[in-house]
Amino acid sequence: MRYWRCLMQGAVNICGIDEAGRGPLAGPVYAAAVILDPARPIEGLKDSKLLSEGKREYLARKIFEQASAYAVAYASVEEIDRLNILQATLLAMRRAVEGLGMLPDEAWIDGNRCPKLPCRARAIVQGDRLHPVISAASILAKTARDAEMRRMHERFPQYCFDRHKGYPTPEHLALLERYGPSEIHRRSFAPVRRFLRGA
Repeated sequence: MRYWRCLMQGAVNICGIDEAGRGPLAGPVYAAAVILDPARPIEGLKDSKLLSEGKREYLARKIFEQASAYAVAYASVEEIDRLNILQATLLAMRRAVEGLGMLPDEAWIDGNRCPKLPCRARAIVQGDRLHPVISAASILAKTARDAEMRRMHERFPQYCFDRHKGYPTPEHLALLERYGPSEIHRRSFAPVRRFLRGA
Protein backbone atom coordinates (compact mmCIF):
# COMPACT_ATOMS: atom_id res chain seq x y z
CA MET A 1 0.00 0.00 0.00
CA ARG A 2 1.38 3.41 -0.91
CA TYR A 3 2.41 5.67 1.95
CA TRP A 4 -0.08 8.53 1.56
CA ARG A 5 -2.98 6.14 0.88
CA CYS A 6 -2.10 4.30 4.07
CA LEU A 7 -2.21 7.58 5.98
CA MET A 8 -5.63 8.34 4.58
CA GLN A 9 -6.88 4.96 5.80
CA GLY A 10 -5.93 5.68 9.37
CA ALA A 11 -2.42 4.31 10.04
CA VAL A 12 -1.35 7.77 11.15
CA ASN A 13 2.12 7.24 12.56
CA ILE A 14 4.06 5.36 9.92
CA CYS A 15 7.76 5.40 10.65
CA GLY A 16 10.26 5.03 7.83
CA ILE A 17 13.61 3.42 8.66
CA ASP A 18 16.79 3.15 6.63
CA GLU A 19 20.52 2.73 7.18
CA ALA A 20 23.75 4.11 5.81
CA GLY A 21 27.16 2.52 5.97
CA ARG A 22 26.79 -1.24 5.72
CA GLY A 23 29.40 -1.53 2.98
CA PRO A 24 32.32 0.61 4.20
CA LEU A 25 35.47 -0.81 5.74
CA ALA A 26 35.57 1.85 8.46
CA GLY A 27 33.31 3.82 10.74
CA PRO A 28 29.94 3.16 12.39
CA VAL A 29 26.76 2.08 10.66
CA TYR A 30 23.99 4.67 10.99
CA ALA A 31 20.21 4.37 10.91
CA ALA A 32 17.41 6.92 10.96
CA ALA A 33 13.72 6.75 11.79
CA VAL A 34 11.30 9.39 10.52
CA ILE A 35 7.58 10.07 10.92
CA LEU A 36 6.45 12.63 8.36
CA ASP A 37 3.73 15.20 9.00
CA PRO A 38 1.03 14.80 6.30
CA ALA A 39 0.10 18.44 6.84
CA ARG A 40 3.65 19.53 5.92
CA PRO A 41 4.72 17.45 2.89
CA ILE A 42 8.32 17.72 1.73
CA GLU A 43 8.93 17.90 -2.00
CA GLY A 44 11.79 16.01 -3.60
CA LEU A 45 12.23 13.10 -1.20
CA LYS A 46 13.93 10.15 -2.85
CA ASP A 47 16.61 7.55 -2.20
CA SER A 48 19.61 9.42 -0.81
CA LYS A 49 21.92 7.66 -3.29
CA LEU A 50 20.08 9.40 -6.14
CA LEU A 51 20.65 12.88 -4.69
CA SER A 52 23.64 15.18 -4.80
CA GLU A 53 25.33 16.00 -1.51
CA GLY A 54 23.92 19.52 -1.59
CA LYS A 55 20.38 18.28 -2.22
CA ARG A 56 20.67 15.74 0.60
CA GLU A 57 21.78 18.44 3.03
CA TYR A 58 18.93 20.72 1.95
CA LEU A 59 16.34 17.96 2.36
CA ALA A 60 17.78 16.92 5.72
CA ARG A 61 17.16 20.46 6.99
CA LYS A 62 13.59 20.33 5.67
CA ILE A 63 13.02 17.01 7.45
CA PHE A 64 14.36 18.44 10.71
CA GLU A 65 11.97 21.38 10.35
CA GLN A 66 8.82 19.64 9.12
CA ALA A 67 8.74 16.00 10.24
CA SER A 68 6.52 14.99 13.14
CA ALA A 69 9.41 13.04 14.66
CA TYR A 70 12.87 11.85 13.71
CA ALA A 71 15.88 10.22 15.31
CA VAL A 72 19.32 9.11 14.16
CA ALA A 73 21.35 6.39 15.84
CA TYR A 74 24.36 4.23 15.13
CA ALA A 75 26.16 1.03 16.03
CA SER A 76 29.86 1.37 16.70
CA VAL A 77 32.76 -0.32 14.94
CA GLU A 78 33.20 -2.50 18.03
CA GLU A 79 29.57 -3.60 17.83
CA ILE A 80 29.91 -4.31 14.12
CA ASP A 81 32.94 -6.52 14.75
CA ARG A 82 31.30 -8.28 17.68
CA LEU A 83 27.79 -8.80 16.29
CA ASN A 84 28.36 -8.76 12.49
CA ILE A 85 27.23 -5.97 10.18
CA LEU A 86 23.64 -7.20 9.74
CA GLN A 87 22.93 -7.46 13.46
CA ALA A 88 24.68 -4.13 14.12
CA THR A 89 22.52 -2.49 11.45
CA LEU A 90 19.33 -3.88 12.98
CA LEU A 91 20.54 -2.65 16.39
CA ALA A 92 21.08 0.87 15.02
CA MET A 93 17.59 0.79 13.50
CA ARG A 94 16.04 -0.23 16.82
CA ARG A 95 17.93 2.54 18.60
CA ALA A 96 16.63 5.07 16.08
CA VAL A 97 13.02 4.04 16.68
CA GLU A 98 13.58 4.17 20.44
CA GLY A 99 14.89 7.71 20.01
CA LEU A 100 11.74 9.02 18.32
CA GLY A 101 10.00 9.91 21.57
CA MET A 102 6.75 8.40 20.31
CA LEU A 103 5.67 4.90 19.35
CA PRO A 104 4.73 4.57 15.67
CA ASP A 105 1.73 2.51 14.61
CA GLU A 106 3.85 0.77 11.98
CA ALA A 107 7.45 0.83 10.79
CA TRP A 108 8.45 0.48 7.14
CA ILE A 109 12.06 -0.66 6.75
CA ASP A 110 14.13 -0.47 3.60
CA GLY A 111 15.43 -3.93 2.69
CA ASN A 112 14.39 -7.48 3.46
CA ARG A 113 14.94 -7.73 7.22
CA CYS A 114 13.13 -6.12 10.15
CA PRO A 115 14.66 -5.21 13.50
CA LYS A 116 12.82 -6.23 16.66
CA LEU A 117 10.47 -3.33 17.36
CA PRO A 118 7.55 -2.65 19.75
CA CYS A 119 5.24 -2.03 16.78
CA ARG A 120 4.20 -3.67 13.51
CA ALA A 121 7.03 -3.76 10.99
CA ARG A 122 7.28 -4.31 7.24
CA ALA A 123 10.45 -4.86 5.24
CA ILE A 124 10.19 -3.31 1.76
CA VAL A 125 12.87 -4.02 -0.84
CA GLN A 126 13.89 -0.73 -2.48
CA GLY A 127 11.56 1.03 -0.09
CA ASP A 128 13.76 4.12 -0.18
CA ARG A 129 12.78 4.53 -3.84
CA LEU A 130 9.10 3.73 -3.33
CA HIS A 131 7.98 5.56 -0.18
CA PRO A 132 8.86 9.12 0.86
CA VAL A 133 8.90 8.25 4.56
CA ILE A 134 11.71 5.74 3.96
CA SER A 135 13.45 8.14 1.60
CA ALA A 136 13.48 10.69 4.42
CA ALA A 137 15.12 8.18 6.73
CA SER A 138 17.71 7.33 4.09
CA ILE A 139 18.60 11.01 3.75
CA LEU A 140 19.06 11.54 7.49
CA ALA A 141 21.11 8.38 7.90
CA LYS A 142 23.36 9.24 4.95
CA THR A 143 23.97 12.87 5.92
CA ALA A 144 24.66 11.93 9.56
CA ARG A 145 27.16 9.25 8.61
CA ASP A 146 28.91 11.44 6.06
CA ALA A 147 29.30 14.14 8.73
CA GLU A 148 30.82 11.56 11.09
CA MET A 149 33.31 10.43 8.47
CA ARG A 150 34.34 14.02 7.84
CA ARG A 151 35.02 14.27 11.58
CA MET A 152 37.03 11.05 11.37
CA HIS A 153 39.07 12.60 8.57
CA GLU A 154 40.22 15.27 11.02
CA ARG A 155 41.50 12.52 13.35
CA PHE A 156 42.95 10.29 10.64
CA PRO A 157 43.72 12.56 7.65
CA GLN A 158 46.04 10.03 6.02
CA TYR A 159 43.05 7.83 5.04
CA CYS A 160 41.08 10.60 3.25
CA PHE A 161 37.79 9.60 4.86
CA ASP A 162 36.30 12.91 3.73
CA ARG A 163 36.43 11.68 0.13
CA HIS A 164 35.46 8.00 0.19
CA LYS A 165 33.64 7.88 3.58
CA GLY A 166 35.24 4.52 4.36
CA TYR A 167 33.98 2.66 1.29
CA PRO A 168 36.45 0.25 -0.35
CA THR A 169 37.50 2.50 -3.22
CA PRO A 170 40.87 1.93 -4.91
CA GLU A 171 42.17 5.03 -3.08
CA HIS A 172 41.04 3.75 0.31
CA LEU A 173 42.48 0.27 -0.29
CA ALA A 174 45.82 1.76 -1.33
CA LEU A 175 45.93 3.92 1.81
CA LEU A 176 44.92 0.97 3.96
CA GLU A 177 47.80 -1.04 2.50
CA ARG A 178 50.21 1.83 3.06
CA TYR A 179 49.26 2.76 6.63
CA GLY A 180 47.54 -0.36 7.94
CA PRO A 181 44.15 -0.30 9.70
CA SER A 182 43.21 2.52 12.05
CA GLU A 183 41.18 2.10 15.22
CA ILE A 184 37.97 2.84 13.27
CA HIS A 185 38.51 0.15 10.62
CA ARG A 186 36.22 -2.87 10.83
CA ARG A 187 38.46 -5.78 11.65
CA SER A 188 35.75 -8.32 10.86
CA PHE A 189 35.75 -7.25 7.20
CA ALA A 190 37.95 -9.35 4.92
CA PRO A 191 40.02 -6.55 3.29
CA VAL A 192 40.90 -5.14 6.71
CA ARG A 193 41.78 -8.60 8.08
CA ARG A 194 44.11 -9.10 5.12
CA PHE A 195 46.07 -5.97 5.97
CA LEU A 196 46.09 -6.87 9.66
CA ARG A 197 47.85 -10.11 8.75
CA GLY A 198 50.27 -8.21 6.58
CA ALA A 199 49.39 -10.18 3.47
